[in-house]
Amino acid sequence: NRSAERVYGWKAKDALGKNANELLYKKIYSQLQEALSQVNLTGQWYGELSQIRKDGKEVIVETRWTLVRDEHENPKSILTVNTDITEKKKLQTQFLRAQRLESLGTLASGIAHDLNNTLAPMLMSAQLLRMRISDERNQQLLETLETNAQRGAAMVRQVLSFARGVEGKRTILQIKHLISEIEQFAKQTFSKSIEFCTDIAPNLWTVSGDATQLHQVLMNLVINARDAMPKGGVLSLCAENFLIDENYARMNLDATVGPHIVITVKDTGIGMPPEVLDRIFEPFFTTKEVGKGSGLGLSTVLGIMKSHNGFISVSSKVGKGTQFKVFLKAVLENQTPLEESLELPTGNGELILVVDDEAEIREITKITLQNYNYKVLTACDGIEAIASYAQNREEIKLVFMDMMMPVMDGLTTIRTLLKMNPYVKIMAASGLADNKQLTQPLGVETFLLKPYTVKQLLQTLDKILN
Repeated sequence: NRSAERVYGWKAKDALGKNANELLYKKIYSQLQEALSQVNLTGQWYGELSQIRKDGKEVIVETRWTLVRDEHENPKSILTVNTDITEKKKLQTQFLRAQRLESLGTLASGIAHDLNNTLAPMLMSAQLLRMRISDERNQQLLETLETNAQRGAAMVRQVLSFARGVEGKRTILQIKHLISEIEQFAKQTFSKSIEFCTDIAPNLWTVSGDATQLHQVLMNLVINARDAMPKGGVLSLCAENFLIDENYARMNLDATVGPHIVITVKDTGIGMPPEVLDRIFEPFFTTKEVGKGSGLGLSTVLGIMKSHNGFISVSSKVGKGTQFKVFLKAVLENQTPLEESLELPTGNGELILVVDDEAEIREITKITLQNYNYKVLTACDGIEAIASYAQNREEIKLVFMDMMMPVMDGLTTIRTLLKMNPYVKIMAASGLADNKQLTQPLGVETFLLKPYTVKQLLQTLDKILN
């Protein structure tokens, strides 16, 4: 049926008469064999299966099998009802990861408390012995003992900071002063092969926070960026105002609606593969060699950000570098900046074709554009987009295209639309920054990185159309 066509990317005419197992699985694995024996034995089976779409992408389905019998009660066929739960499983993974971090934090907190009790008498004993012993060689040994005990105590504080989100003294801060301190430190101590550049918005909003802890956040990210560029590169630090709206918050689990400042720490270093990226905020997880890092840096950063009601996003690609974005809630002493930022451009009834395979994003984008005086057509994949454009070519003023779609991806769809009309105006969107490089040679007007705000959407649209 049509739902199956949407889920798997196969058209009914191409699938009919073929063995379903050959279409939906790379190989017949044990769970599938168990399901078949269960349905033959009891007449039904219920569970989750990993299947393959026509384009080779994995889809996870919640499935219910019922054995259908003929008039003589002999098994005739299996009725299968599948529900696509791929996105649900992705969200579930995010929640499980958050829970795993929370459990590790609780465990680390308990260990840290016991370690504190062990380190305190060691430190005091070393200090007392240094006062009593004048022998130079023993003094050196005691100094080593004291230094390492203090180092241990500092690590314990980091663990507690991660676990509890340590509360410090909060004041109204100008982040540009912190960034200036970090810049000065980096230029004095980092290798000359690393180029350090900053870009701070002139009217940057203030935040409420603990200056020492936020200094620790930025210092940690900057040092990690330096370590990722052993042969040199560019380390950039920029800060700007950012108003998170409902549109953006729906696309990002951690985001909350309201004015924020966003600090971006970006390097051109070695980057990280997905399996490392998934674990970087876990305490004691490190890719650095023994003695070079404790694996507590980023977990502490996460704890500090949580205690400041902020959040972090990170993107990285092996060989291309890493980018951390730190979001902190802004403190607006008067509401003028917020009001100014809400003065958004409106359309003149232009027809926009919105193409995205995620129904919620399609719907919120449609409602937003209609609220700002645009007409909207939607399509859930490239094939539907091409059909819609062919029917309404004269009326459609711009195509807003998601790059990552099943059946026919954004890039192929854009190339097809350009063959139909070389002058078609196209605006692209993706959750992956790499897709920007792919769209540039095609003459795509603008590229929006997901998640995006209503302001970014409307201003970009207005710029292209006018």
